[in-house]
Amino acid sequence: MQAIIPLAGKGTRVRPHTHSRPKPLLRVANRPVLSYVIEQLCAAGADDFIFITGHLAPRIQAWMTEEFPGLPVTYVEQVAQRGTADAIALAEPYVTGPVLIVFVDTLFDADFSVLHRQADASGIIWAREVEDYQRYGVILTDEAGYMKQIIEKPEEPVSKLANIGLYYVRDHELMFEGVRHVLNQDPNLGEYFLTDAFQYMIDRGARLYTAEVGGWFDCGKPETLLETNRVMLERGHGDRPELPDSVSIEGATAIAPDATVEASSLGPNVSIAAGSRVRGSRLRDAIIGEGSVIEDCDLRDSLVGDRVVLRGVRGRVNVGDDAVIEGGR
Repeated sequence: MQAIIPLAGKGTRVRPHTHSRPKPLLRVANRPVLSYVIEQLCAAGADDFIFITGHLAPRIQAWMTEEFPGLPVTYVEQVAQRGTADAIALAEPYVTGPVLIVFVDTLFDADFSVLHRQADASGIIWAREVEDYQRYGVILTDEAGYMKQIIEKPEEPVSKLANIGLYYVRDHELMFEGVRHVLNQDPNLGEYFLTDAFQYMIDRGARLYTAEVGGWFDCGKPETLLETNRVMLERGHGDRPELPDSVSIEGATAIAPDATVEASSLGPNVSIAAGSRVRGSRLRDAIIGEGSVIEDCDLRDSLVGDRVVLRGVRGRVNVGDDAVIEGGR
């Protein structure tokens, strides 16, 4: 089974980190978000991947070569980002059958056995009920759970069932026909939505079943990235080596085996990546990148990139790669 993963976005909501790192390679529990998604899709039967790349594309390809050698991947560049339908259109020459489509702004708990239980459906759209429905495309279904319509960012509460960006399309030929139709129209809200292609399919008799995910964890903003880090830590992801007596731990943490922590208090919800050094500090709800130095700091709700040096810093920080901040003592 093939899988399309659009990865071209610049990740503006998680700057400064995405100036130097593709958003899918941001870490939760010391692992890039993309690694969780690939492992889930492989377990579901995906064995041929199509990556739609753009921003920092060489970083994605280099990481895949190192972490998933031998996994078949076709890389297609999206030069201008005109929306999700435009991204998927670029994959059409390489798709030969039923296909999974995953947008990796989020992690999810999806039961892929629904592919077999709904073998007569033209496709599956996974969704999650939310309260802040105005932020999403919401799905209206019939009594049997098949999609009738998707409304992007509705002002009225017509549905709270949010489209999460995870799809399985069995009738790929009709989907690409719909994508071409969408790209020939005026843009909707300034872009071309893949969901409009799904509406095209439904209007022509396709049956797209809506399946709810058990969990949905946003990685697209600093505060939600920290919350997803908490979820993954509490699920047991990440290592925690033996630490000296001068270190106290509260709650779930992940510390890379070669990280150094001395005379510090960590947790809850702290991850420290490879090669970093923490000394004389208090860290709560924080993601620390690789090769960073944290000394005499008291940090909370913080994102720290790779090769960062922080000394004497208090409070909340959001610091990209290679920064140096020295506060008062």
